[in-house]
Amino acid sequence: MVIRNNHKKSRGLWNTRLGFILAASGSAVGLGNIWKFPYIVGQNGGGAFVLIYILCTIAVGLPIMLAEFTIGRKTCLNPVGAFQSLKPKSHWVKIGYMGVLAGFFILSFYAVVGGWTLAYVVKAFTHTMSNFSSPKEAGQFFGSFIGNTWEVLFYHALFMAICVGIVLRGIHGGIEKACKVLMPTLVIILIFLMFRALTLPGAMEGIEFYLKPDFSKIGPQTILIALGQAFFSLSLGMGCMLTYGSYLPEQENLTSATVYVVIFDTVIALLVGMVIFPAVFAMGLEPTEGPSLVFSVLPAVFVGMPFGNLVSIIFFTLLAIAAITSGISLLEVVVAYFIDQRKWDRKKAVLVTSVTIFAFGVPSGLSFGVLSEAKLFDMNFFDHVDNIASNYLLPLGGMLTAIFVGWVWGTKSAEEEIEKYETKFHWGHVWGFLIRYISPVAVFLVFCAKFV
Repeated sequence: MVIRNNHKKSRGLWNTRLGFILAASGSAVGLGNIWKFPYIVGQNGGGAFVLIYILCTIAVGLPIMLAEFTIGRKTCLNPVGAFQSLKPKSHWVKIGYMGVLAGFFILSFYAVVGGWTLAYVVKAFTHTMSNFSSPKEAGQFFGSFIGNTWEVLFYHALFMAICVGIVLRGIHGGIEKACKVLMPTLVIILIFLMFRALTLPGAMEGIEFYLKPDFSKIGPQTILIALGQAFFSLSLGMGCMLTYGSYLPEQENLTSATVYVVIFDTVIALLVGMVIFPAVFAMGLEPTEGPSLVFSVLPAVFVGMPFGNLVSIIFFTLLAIAAITSGISLLEVVVAYFIDQRKWDRKKAVLVTSVTIFAFGVPSGLSFGVLSEAKLFDMNFFDHVDNIASNYLLPLGGMLTAIFVGWVWGTKSAEEEIEKYETKFHWGHVWGFLIRYISPVAVFLVFCAKFV
């Protein structure tokens, strides 16, 4: 116990429970909530999809998140060290390597998109986007921007530099302090935007589309999409939650902390829909625009609003904050590996890994410009890295983590860790059933659906 406590202190700890919950929520609340969730809802029938998504989050996402937090606190190590500690000299350690690799891959292209959000904040401040007459014009502007080599690389580097500046200061002094400021700011901005959107003429049509269930549009494919979104939006399978869990004080109540993080993430995703759909319907646009919704449609929507430029500044600031809180968690996964396994000091680990990630992300940044014609199997470099991480590493990592906790380490051992510093784990039997049978099967189906 003394060795474990000394190891925790040398790595750093969350100073407060609120700091941990905000940081973990910041990791989960990323571009997937603000960029991806609205257009998936729009393409899958609105309110009925939202209801299925919430059920999938409870049945699949929450059990795996609790499992990752439990492994992290039990071992006080990064994903690789954690699985080595619980099952030495076995192939299960490969799950940890998959998590670190996923963090590396995802941040390499995520930083590119994060750079786009920073650029749009600047462009909104400088009124560069204040004269769009249609979504088509906004889309052409976006296409021109992501094709500009030096501008894209500059904002890519700026985003990485912000993440480096925060992670260099450690868990308490950097990540926790930053999230204590960024996450409340994100919520305040989101609430402001929601009230602004709800006051637009015709906004109630968007609310009706968003919240009124239409089960006639629900099929097996829709359920699989909801499962996938519930899993990916919580930052599972990439080592973030396990790594953050490894910095938890021993007296932390894991079950309640997990529930708070899941609720926070889900509420943010739902609130974003309350911003986007009223605005889109009020401007007479289609809610099924797809991935281009944020960068190609919303800038044109903002132009048509009273005080639209101010709303544009605030919205893209929101987007940038969400990207940063997720970016620092991805970087910390890779950094923690080199601190724990390679015994590097934090400064060396942060600087070496961040420079490497930035360099690896350069081809992703250029994939829509000078390298746009460089394709393999009809996918550019950005698409390939995204495909490897999102369609292979993440679902496999999440599924194997559930199997490991449910069948290898064992739910009994996990429950002993959960109950060690808190009251009776009252829903342990339910969680055990979900982590052994429901969660791994559900993630496996999502994995298989990618290839159908």
